[in-house]
Amino acid sequence: MADIFDVIADGTRRDILQLLRERASAGERGTSVSHIVTELGVSQPTVSKHLKVLREAELVTVREEGQHRYYSLSPAPLDAVDDWLVPFLDEDLVPAPAGASTLPEPAVAAADLVGRAAASAKHAWDTAFKRFPGR
Repeated sequence: MADIFDVIADGTRRDILQLLRERASAGERGTSVSHIVTELGVSQPTVSKHLKVLREAELVTVREEGQHRYYSLSPAPLDAVDDWLVPFLDEDLVPAPAGASTLPEPAVAAADLVGRAAASAKHAWDTAFKRFPGR
């Protein structure tokens, strides 16, 4: 099996995983390849290539109905990413900069929310920008 970090390093694969996660949250039992192609604006062969990598990494499952294939997210392999990443998020391991003051909890929560929104907006912008011809 491929290293999970190599698998999720690719932006198109992350976009596919995000789409499958959103569709599962909306109650969908699976997402067709044609829907993924339409949503991401990439070619069917490209989507199929990335879905194969995601299947081999066991990040997605496939259900066949006639000639159609429906993909669903299988996030269990991402536990390895969590196991690696979480220790870096431990506040006790990261020393505060000299002269830094501790923010009150509401300010920390607000800063976290703004940071996540900015990262999400950047990802959306980058994804949309890739769709322009010549990129």
